[in-house]
Amino acid sequence: MPRARLSTAGVVEVALAVIDEQGLEQLTLAAVAAHAGVATPSLYKHVASLAQLRNLVGVRVMEDMAEQLTLAVVGRSGDDAVASLMRASRAYVVRHPTRYAAMPADPLHDPATQAAGYKLLQVFLGALRAYRLDDAATIHATRCLRAITHGFTSIEAAGGFGLPEGLDDTYEQLIQMFIASLPRP
Repeated sequence: MPRARLSTAGVVEVALAVIDEQGLEQLTLAAVAAHAGVATPSLYKHVASLAQLRNLVGVRVMEDMAEQLTLAVVGRSGDDAVASLMRASRAYVVRHPTRYAAMPADPLHDPATQAAGYKLLQVFLGALRAYRLDDAATIHATRCLRAITHGFTSIEAAGGFGLPEGLDDTYEQLIQMFIASLPRP
């Protein structure tokens, strides 16, 4: 990336490239600077610290996921929306396993990531809306949905499923199990 084009958004893009190529563990300001072709101090014009850069990367990942998941569920409701959301979640992680790892575990309690976290949460809540769950049941269903998608996709991304049966079949079973757990509207 030419130095003249460096900006906060540009630094985040370079950080994502570093994560894609080398993994989240290799994200350092020095690695980003080297990838951008600038000296590390040049980055401080755009990000205050590695912690801030990690937050910005997490926000970007959540915004990208929210956009992709929204496209998957728009015009759908009930079981169809939930199944589409779960498939799109998995597809995102399959395409971007190292980026997904950069997403904060609890974005709603950090002011730097809160807005993006709520944006992503709204997609999950929207997919569950047709079930007319009360507030507590909605929270529980959202947590279950997140745990299923995150658990499976994280294990898959780490290469943790070594048995020969097809992962697509297993994931479809999980989708059906989750949908069966929801009340009929």
